[in-house]
Amino acid sequence: MRKKSLMSLRDKIRATTKRTGGQSIDCVVASLYPTLRGRYNYFQHTHRFAFSSIVGFVRRRVRAVMRRQQQRPGQGRRLRDHNQWPNAFFAALGLFTMSEAHQSARQSRCGNN
Repeated sequence: MRKKSLMSLRDKIRATTKRTGGQSIDCVVASLYPTLRGRYNYFQHTHRFAFSSIVGFVRRRVRAVMRRQQQRPGQGRRLRDHNQWPNAFFAALGLFTMSEAHQSARQSRCGNN
């Protein structure tokens, strides 16, 4: 994935996850889904480490939105935020995870062979 493509994706994520947007978390996650899914479909043959940095960036941005909704300052980078909203929390919300999609696409579809 080129650096220009990565920066373009991050700019789209920043525009969607503004802390002062006033949207609920469900709306933010729903608006992120088409962008993340589309980029994954286009770049699905990229090295897997490229996806993990994007996923971490998205979760950090969503945590910042949730902090703002609780009227707490900060950007969602603290360990306390990660403990309060772990990755399983985002999976329950339905946040598309590129790294998990990449991992499941690479598994064998033939069963236990």
